[in-house]
Amino acid sequence: METPEHKCPYGLKSRHLLRSKGYKVEDHLLTSREAVDAFKAEHGVKTTPQTFIDGQRVGGYEALEAYLGVAKPKKETTYTPVIALFSISALLALAVAWQSNMPIVGLHTVEYFIAIAMVLLGLQKLTNIEAFATMFLNYDLLARRWVPYGRIYPFAEAGAGLLMLAGSLIWLASPVALFIGTIGAVSVFRAVYIERRKLKCACMGGESRVPLGFISLTENLIMIAMAIWMPLRMYGVI
Repeated sequence: METPEHKCPYGLKSRHLLRSKGYKVEDHLLTSREAVDAFKAEHGVKTTPQTFIDGQRVGGYEALEAYLGVAKPKKETTYTPVIALFSISALLALAVAWQSNMPIVGLHTVEYFIAIAMVLLGLQKLTNIEAFATMFLNYDLLARRWVPYGRIYPFAEAGAGLLMLAGSLIWLASPVALFIGTIGAVSVFRAVYIERRKLKCACMGGESRVPLGFISLTENLIMIAMAIWMPLRMYGVI
């Protein structure tokens, strides 16, 4: 389907996939809603695009992937999103240290990494805060008792991370991080290691397929450590 208002992304993907596999593509563009409806009725299909090879209908984009043997298995769980987030956090921490003329490898870089990760994790949750808050209710002890906490949590996490990154208002950021980190750690430990429940972690937002477990617990424990470390360093205790 290609009209002034819409150009079908799956049509473009199907065409690219076919050409990458050596097929010669003959496009039959549907340039109006009437043409789309007529095509669907003629072939008894509910969606476009539809690929035909040697006169036989293969189907839509996913069917084409399967036909060409390039379909990717749909995983129930994955750590890819959290690995990507922490990798970007580490690179950003190195960039900040470099720009600040500080040693690339040092405690400051670790602090930057944790603070940036907190900000990005909070931002990830804020992309769909309602879905996150609903998933959070599956295991968080405080959210189960006070539902609005699920909507407050992303702001608290991102806000504490920003203040720690700036090295400002640590007297506020540390207690917030300590509070949410402690509740989170206890909640995850109880759900996973005591109740043995298999849940998805809400850490990456409401559509997360990251399993609740070791990574989730580690995230909260690191937040607790950062909350204790920052005031000690900032106020010259250590």
